[in-house]
Amino acid sequence: MTLSQHLKGINLYLIGMMGAGKSSTGAQLAKALGYHFFDTDSVLEAAAGQTIPEIFEHQGEAAFRQLETAVLAQLAAHRRLVIATGGGIVTQQHNWSYLHHGIVIWLDVPLTVLRSRLVGDMGRPLLQRGDWEATLAQLMAQRRPLYAQADVQVTIDDSDQGVETIVERILTLVEKRIRPPADSAMGN
Repeated sequence: MTLSQHLKGINLYLIGMMGAGKSSTGAQLAKALGYHFFDTDSVLEAAAGQTIPEIFEHQGEAAFRQLETAVLAQLAAHRRLVIATGGGIVTQQHNWSYLHHGIVIWLDVPLTVLRSRLVGDMGRPLLQRGDWEATLAQLMAQRRPLYAQADVQVTIDDSDQGVETIVERILTLVEKRIRPPADSAMGN
């Protein structure tokens, strides 16, 4: 039986900080499983007809978080999806009711790697200030305990060889998570 068959259509949710690689990893993970891929940020932008920075500017973060929850609720109603979530989706307690219907995978990337990936990125509204590195560190400190509630943690550092290697590690960890140990499957 393949991993896809063992999953029985259960969705996989990628969580982690902005810049962790959830979108690129999620697309490859979905392909490997024969699942469909969605990025909550992309779906949200398409539904709102605005970019995330525009939503933040015109409606504020609270409105963005409400839209984000609505998108997550819509996606969670489907099966056989890999869903890359926004970095702050874990900060809304209600979102966990959707996330826990699937397998939650935390892409845990060190702050130093995130800094190098995000330098000059103008598409991250929460980092559009002079002290963006301090803000990033503060957000990570606040969110880390929430990310730690994930079913699977994949630690990624700057020595990782690329998305394919990360996807292989995720598949191995998810398989370990969902398959019963051999001795308990035999009734021992």
